[in-house]
Amino acid sequence: MTTPENYATQQYAQPYAGQPGYGAMPGVPAHQQYAQPLGPIGQVRSTGLQILLFFVTFGIWSFVYYYQTHEEMKRHSGEGIGGVLALVLSFFVGFVSPYLLSHEVGGLYERRGQQKPVSAVTGLWFFPGAFILVGPFIWFIQTNKALNDYWRSVGAR
Repeated sequence: MTTPENYATQQYAQPYAGQPGYGAMPGVPAHQQYAQPLGPIGQVRSTGLQILLFFVTFGIWSFVYYYQTHEEMKRHSGEGIGGVLALVLSFFVGFVSPYLLSHEVGGLYERRGQQKPVSAVTGLWFFPGAFILVGPFIWFIQTNKALNDYWRSVGAR
């Protein structure tokens, strides 16, 4: 029989790191512990075309790109900052946008229980990577490829 003194600790005690079952939901296989996004699938965007549009529009296309990609990810997963906030942030504090985009793309993979191909750290290719001139290109190619691969993995053409 459980006494009142140890009842709360027995029923509500949290496991500590290293204890079997830490971080796992009892009775649920590991591949089903992550919420599966149910929203619409986003668009696969040609990396070369996006870079060309960026140059042709003198950088204005980057605002469109950030809006579209963040909005698609928010609608798909139900998580993230969404297109409007991404647009506002890219307009007023644009230096955070590469970090946010890479972080949210990585989050799509993480929610499915997969290893993240990109993360906020990937944004370092953008800045301070801009000092080596090709850094922003490396960032964009990696991030856009990861996003396109994700969309294809869920059925986009």
